Amino acid sequence: MVFDRAILSKIDSELENYVEKDTNLYNASKHLLFAGGKRIRPYLSVLTYLLKRDDISEVLAPAISVELIHNYTLIHDDIMDNDDERRGKPTVHIVYGEPTAILAGDLLYAKAFEALSNIGDSKKALEVLKVLSKACVEVCEGQTDDMEFENEFPTLEEYLSMISKKTGALIVAPIEIGAIMAECSSEEREALYNYAKRIGMTFQIQDDVLDLIGDQKTIGKPVGSDILEGKKTIIVIHAIENLPNDKKERLLQILGNKNASKEEIAEAIVILSDSIEYVKDIMKNATNEAKECLKIFDSERRKNLEKVADFIIERIH
Repeated sequence: MVFDRAILSKIDSELENYVEKDTNLYNASKHLLFAGGKRIRPYLSVLTYLLKRDDISEVLAPAISVELIHNYTLIHDDIMDNDDERRGKPTVHIVYGEPTAILAGDLLYAKAFEALSNIGDSKKALEVLKVLSKACVEVCEGQTDDMEFENEFPTLEEYLSMISKKTGALIVAPIEIGAIMAECSSEEREALYNYAKRIGMTFQIQDDVLDLIGDQKTIGKPVGSDILEGKKTIIVIHAIENLPNDKKERLLQILGNKNASKEEIAEAIVILSDSIEYVKDIMKNATNEAKECLKIFDSERRKNLEKVADFIIERIH
């Protein structure tokens, strides 16, 4: 585990402050929030802040605002996708019903902005507000693009644009927030933005890879579920653009076939093997570039951010 447990404990304590009521609505909002998420987003905020500062108390509230937004999106995603399970647990709408789940998500969204109101410096608060609201807009745009891709094949460029919004926006935002709170210079903020864009991309691509070659118990869903659902991931897009016609046709027969057998899913994964290796190279290069972006910071202080970049492409869930 590359994460500092003391920091994670402070992040969890801060989160609990915003959802401590014991009512059906609050319990629904906590159902996923404390179901074993990695806390990578608030953790990135804190690590960015620690590049320049030592006492993290000032950054905790804005850091957890992104985690609250992230969990809001997960609750609503599960409703839109009719998913029954996440992180090995029944989804919020399965346990509490759709109306309560929608409200639980909305509550987390509102609590994120309540957290921002607790930033002591009004100038920093306004800057953080702009960053977070922009990220929320981009997540909605990215999710819409993803849904539209169900009916068409995106290009590699269109796919990367989509994940930079749907997934990347909530990786970039916490790093920008940490930089604002630590009063980083414009040069430092640009370096951090470039780092964040790269690890945001690798985060989603690794999810795409894990769906095909991960372990069902650790990823919390059946291996190959993206194939059953017909998702046009970067792996599939690359394969369609590069496979010989016979393999391409066979892949398209299996992709999106809800009745595909385990053997057919395994066959599709074999067909995709070269494309899996291709995206692993993309992730490796992007990770090296991300760490290069951090070179303007003190070597000791940047170590944990470098470790996170490596963790993202080495993680198993």
